[in-house]
Amino acid sequence: MSGKQKEKEVHGKLTFKVSQDNLLNFTEGNVVRFKYKNNNTFYGFAFIKKRAKEPLITVTAYDQLRYFKNKDTYVYKNKTADEVVRMLANNFLLNIGILEQTIYKIASRAENNKTLFDITQTAIDLTIQNRNEMYVLYDDFGKICLKNIERMKLGIVIDEETGENFDYTSSIDNDTYNQIKLTYDNKNTGKREVYIAKDSSRINEWGVLQYYNTIDENTNGQAKADALLKLYNQKTRKLQIKNAIGDIRVRGGSLVIVQMNLGDIKLQNFMLVEKAKHTFRNGEHFMDLTLKGGEFIL
Repeated sequence: MSGKQKEKEVHGKLTFKVSQDNLLNFTEGNVVRFKYKNNNTFYGFAFIKKRAKEPLITVTAYDQLRYFKNKDTYVYKNKTADEVVRMLANNFLLNIGILEQTIYKIASRAENNKTLFDITQTAIDLTIQNRNEMYVLYDDFGKICLKNIERMKLGIVIDEETGENFDYTSSIDNDTYNQIKLTYDNKNTGKREVYIAKDSSRINEWGVLQYYNTIDENTNGQAKADALLKLYNQKTRKLQIKNAIGDIRVRGGSLVIVQMNLGDIKLQNFMLVEKAKHTFRNGEHFMDLTLKGGEFIL
């Protein structure tokens, strides 16, 4: 079973094999439930059935977020990200769980021919940029949930002994900016207003890495520029753990404690689970994790 978070398409996925016989009768769209040691682990729907010469059917099931790949057009005003998720889920007849209030009101958006994932991610991104708070969208055993990342912390420790192997990457190539530039064309004055936030010491170290965007009249330009600099003025760190002892609580969007010496840094903090792949075989449970870190989680 695997799930992703912090990417555009983040539905959970379960693959398994069943024996073909005269008693087994199911079709695409049927409900699939998976429990591990009597714990609710996956709830979704069969999407793919694959057969070969051997008398087995390979089944791929997805949770409700698979339906967020649907495209549509929406125009909305003064909605928070949680209200956007509720609107989309209701319109596509999806079951809703806990949707935490995200507070920030998006003044107006026009989304044309976009996936529900894209529409939701835009609303979450705008909330992150204006409130510096991250939120996680996921399916909890058949219910769409949206939670503040602070509520996704687990008391699980990842260290050098946890997994069979690991790969670590630090980078300033993606999602790292040490200068923020926002502009607004003021129709009343006929002038372009410019808001800049920068870190001169990081510019001397890395060169200018600029984030540029336009804003509207309802945005506090300097406050947003300062918030974006705080969010993006850092290295990104990615850590991949192979064949760790499994824990079904770990999903995309979880925060786990990492205690490892990785050369350029000694990690002893929470990192975000960007992707989790769980493998259940012969009574054993292992997981491969892609972890992401930055100063916003340290």
